Amino acid sequence: MTDIKSKVQGLEANIQARSIKDFIGEADNIYEALNVISKRASRVAVDLKLELTSKLDEFAVNSDTIEEIHENKEQIEISKFYERLPNPVLIAAEEFANGEISYRYKEGGEKKTF
Repeated sequence: MTDIKSKVQGLEANIQARSIKDFIGEADNIYEALNVISKRASRVAVDLKLELTSKLDEFAVNSDTIEEIHENKEQIEISKFYERLPNPVLIAAEEFANGEISYRYKEGGEKKTF
């Protein structure tokens, strides 16, 4: 698994208008391209969530009382960093535009790189 955080550091977090022709590229049609992007975005979202959860678990304190609330500045900074990352759909769309996504149909069709 590549480090998603380092790849998206320079990526603009705001939405940009894009040409539909750019998305079609090597895909047979726009729906195939959007399907590939949406599936990759789902995977990126899961990966980021797992990574964030594992980092925040390092700060977890098991206590029996509710009154004990600890604010950890490192934990807050990690959370803010992940909040500032671009939306997973924007990350997947950028990967698609750069030709970094491979896709294959379940029926055993040829592997396509977009």
